[in-house]
Amino acid sequence: MFLNVANNINGALVMEKILNKIESPDDLKKLNKDELKTLCSEIREFLIDSVSETGGHLASNLGIVELTVAIHTVFNVPEDKIVFDVGHQSYVHKILTGRKDGFKSLRQFGGMSGFPKTSESDCDVFNTGHSSTSISAALGIARGRDLAGDNYNVISVFGDGALTGGMMYEAMNDAGHSKTPLILILNDNAMSISKNVGAVSKHLRSLRMSPFYFRSKHAVENFLKKMPTIGKPTANILKQIKRFFRRLVIPTTIFDDMGFIYMGPVDGHNLTEIIQCLEYAKEEKRPVFIHVHTKKGKGYAPAENNPQKFHGISPFDKATGETKKGSETYSARFGNTLVRLAKNNKKIVAITGAMPNGTGLDEFQEQYKDRFFDVGIAEQHGVTLSAGLATVGYTPVIPLYSSFLQRAYDQTLHDVCLQKLHVVFPIDRAGIVGADGETHQGVYDISYLSHMPNMTILSPATLDQLEYMLDFAINKFNTPIAIRYPRGGTEAENVPSPFTLGQAQCIQNGSDVTIIATGRMVKRAEEVAKLTTKSVEILAMPTIKPLDTKSIIESAKKTGSVITIEDNVKIGGM
Repeated sequence: MFLNVANNINGALVMEKILNKIESPDDLKKLNKDELKTLCSEIREFLIDSVSETGGHLASNLGIVELTVAIHTVFNVPEDKIVFDVGHQSYVHKILTGRKDGFKSLRQFGGMSGFPKTSESDCDVFNTGHSSTSISAALGIARGRDLAGDNYNVISVFGDGALTGGMMYEAMNDAGHSKTPLILILNDNAMSISKNVGAVSKHLRSLRMSPFYFRSKHAVENFLKKMPTIGKPTANILKQIKRFFRRLVIPTTIFDDMGFIYMGPVDGHNLTEIIQCLEYAKEEKRPVFIHVHTKKGKGYAPAENNPQKFHGISPFDKATGETKKGSETYSARFGNTLVRLAKNNKKIVAITGAMPNGTGLDEFQEQYKDRFFDVGIAEQHGVTLSAGLATVGYTPVIPLYSSFLQRAYDQTLHDVCLQKLHVVFPIDRAGIVGADGETHQGVYDISYLSHMPNMTILSPATLDQLEYMLDFAINKFNTPIAIRYPRGGTEAENVPSPFTLGQAQCIQNGSDVTIIATGRMVKRAEEVAKLTTKSVEILAMPTIKPLDTKSIIESAKKTGSVITIEDNVKIGGM
């Protein structure tokens, strides 16, 4: 066990923090239960201090402190493998695996990632950033373990929001059917980013309302194990009796039915209970599903009261929880414009993939509840749902982050574009996102949308132009159309809001070089032009598809040199 050494500073005794002595998960095993509880408090304090300076995912990590400490107390990482779904709930894991000092550079260029990174530590076994992938990855690792004849534990940790993704059920169905030993841990905080929706959420809620479930289940299981078996016929009869009795006393969950040993709900902030549960699961040689109930934002009142705000937050005043107010963003302008347009157009419906706050749909959700549909983290379903609505005369608007829309590639192509359906795709976080790393960069959407038949792609250079484009896409168009815009509110200076579909906007005449830019990059083109003595012609491209090749050729003939500035990968770019 660790002893907190008291130092005398200016006559006052100051106890050295346990956290400062944690260099690896092995150090946790030297602590007693009281010290582990103290450590949890110190981790929360550290998280609040660090994230208030750098920004990051705070609420989800405050909620998973005890669970992560318990996991690292019971299991032996890196020998045992932990896969964190989404990955934004891995901060505590990073602290306990020797990366506490890295939080000074969290989510900064050249600094520590906000998500698991195999290149960062051998304790990170799989790079994650999108939801609902962890069980598939964990099952693959577990099967590789079995093929190699190894003997380590594989654990998947995921939030309740991940269960709205169909990929999770595909993986669970496979794991339950094959009886592959692995441990699934559901961190159930009744939220993903926004409040959870759907039948699974209701099922979990019903389980949370039965606090005696876990203890009752174990009592019954222990009783049944003690029932004697005498002879094969008697054993078969008793087996049927046991099955009947178990079903009678213990309500069956969908996880039981899928072939898992279901354990829970467990109080996710009760270290003793969690450790006991994990120790039990560790001894099983079958798939185990552990249902842990936590509170998002635990231990910090502003985050508990507003977990959506503190899911992913910029630097803030830890005393008040307030962030600095910035300029208007494209997300906010989109949301306000959609509310205005929906007042006069009753056919407008909005669909979100568990991101009403992140995409600016809060006000629409409040004012037009009957025309608002939150499908959860299920982008594929959301897109095809939009297609169905379009076939019966509605105008679906489905704002998604660029990196999330790529998960619905097939549905966008097959169900929307090939049928020429009027679905509007506002693409948020298009281009370079920065702090969230490569899993969240929106630098592929021009490439994966431009080759889709019947798809039109717009990109505003100003907030006013976004407003104009959204009105155009909804009220003056009748086929698939996407509007890509960046995070934040970067605006060009000389771009008029009105535009003509398929035509470039020459916002600066020149004779030496042509710069072609779109969206946020138009501002960069204006800045570049100011840095040179060359005579620069700037063509802003509000329409990426169809592209105004005629204007490009004419300008190139005049200047003899062409530069493109775009926030997309080279292959398939503008």
